[in-house]
Amino acid sequence: MLYLQLFWEFFKTGLFAVGGGLATLPFLQDMADRTGWFTHAQLADMLAVSESTPGPIGVNMATYVGFTTGGVGGALVATLGLVAPSVIVILIVAAFLKAFRDSKWVNAAFYGLRPASTALVAAAGISVVPIALLHSGMTGFSALNWPAIALAAVLLVCTNWVPVVKKWHPIVFIGISALVGVLLKF
Repeated sequence: MLYLQLFWEFFKTGLFAVGGGLATLPFLQDMADRTGWFTHAQLADMLAVSESTPGPIGVNMATYVGFTTGGVGGALVATLGLVAPSVIVILIVAAFLKAFRDSKWVNAAFYGLRPASTALVAAAGISVVPIALLHSGMTGFSALNWPAIALAAVLLVCTNWVPVVKKWHPIVFIGISALVGVLLKF
């Protein structure tokens, strides 16, 4: 029964999370609230690990949740559940795309998906910021995670306004951030 539930939850996520791995975050937050398989703090940790490991974020997170709830079988089922809608849609689109390649309706539908995708990614970013930059259960200035805020500010300045650093590959920033996080224990 757990495997079926894992498959179904991640199938729904894969079906409606248009826009990539970060677009799955609102669905995963809802899943956490409904199923209790993981907390929002664990979701933030999963996001950090998924961002820093090879592979798509959504697939990494589905695999992690599946593994923690149902072992290796759960990991496989959750991952298959997440990717199954994409595979199905791609097969359907590929079969019909030749016939409708120049359709204004098809072009309009793809154009309309852009703002939806942007909104899902923005919602994910907005929901992750308080988890990363605030301490839960505290108020005032003590609620602010000052080391994380300082790291975010340094990264913002370096990636936008320091010409030499601006050209670095994103993996360098991920690695430096992970190292700082481990050293400062946050």
